[in-house]
Amino acid sequence: MQDIISIQLYSLRDYGNLARQLETLASIGFNHVETIGSHLANAAETRSLLDQHGMTAPSGHVGLADLRERFDWVADQAAAIGISQLYMPAVPPGEREGMPADYWRKLGVELGEMAVRLKSRNIDLGYHNHHWELFPCADGAIPFDLLIEASAGSPLTIEADLAWLVRGGADPLAWMAKHKDRLSAIHVKDIAPQGENLDEDGWANVGAGTLDWPALHEAARSHGVRLMVLEHDKPADAAAFARQSYAYLTGLSGEAAKTSRSA
Repeated sequence: MQDIISIQLYSLRDYGNLARQLETLASIGFNHVETIGSHLANAAETRSLLDQHGMTAPSGHVGLADLRERFDWVADQAAAIGISQLYMPAVPPGEREGMPADYWRKLGVELGEMAVRLKSRNIDLGYHNHHWELFPCADGAIPFDLLIEASAGSPLTIEADLAWLVRGGADPLAWMAKHKDRLSAIHVKDIAPQGENLDEDGWANVGAGTLDWPALHEAARSHGVRLMVLEHDKPADAAAFARQSYAYLTGLSGEAAKTSRSA
């Protein structure tokens, strides 16, 4: 199967309104995007703009508060846009570091239960990682492991942000292998060499940084991942990031498709 190449619209948050963002992305060649939480509030407009450009949003991010406080609304809005996979991208800022192990266990149970409920609406729910889930709790337990273990038996999936894993000190290849049964997407982003791109918080356009993306892409595909979502948390030039990273990833995907067909 070919990759589904998408882009997280958070990367273009400072690039004008959604209409301008989609117009630029469509001109580059994108057919798919990943929405952010605010797009749910304007589902009809979001869907209309996507349709105008012949694009879809197979996935989107949704905040934990919205899932807790207006679950049915989230499901309705996601369905209206055409989203089939939602990811909870981050816990609230005050709950990211220093939380006890029980916090992460309870969160895993809660997200697992939400995943079951959303599945009945034909929408999958997943968790998107950063780096703080890798910082040990006071008892030495790893928050991400606790969350995943507590959600065992549920359909909760994982959107692996491999660059954040690296910043958290993890080996992304080993990490993907460990969680391969839950992986449904990866965030494709890159880290600049030490001391470079400081105005971009040390991130880089994909293929211009330090991550071994040929190996990471191949590994993700070997675990069944096809949804590849480009992202840059603070691009100096969002359009250039999208253009250059799209060209790089389509090159990798094209080579992978050729290899798959000849195998």
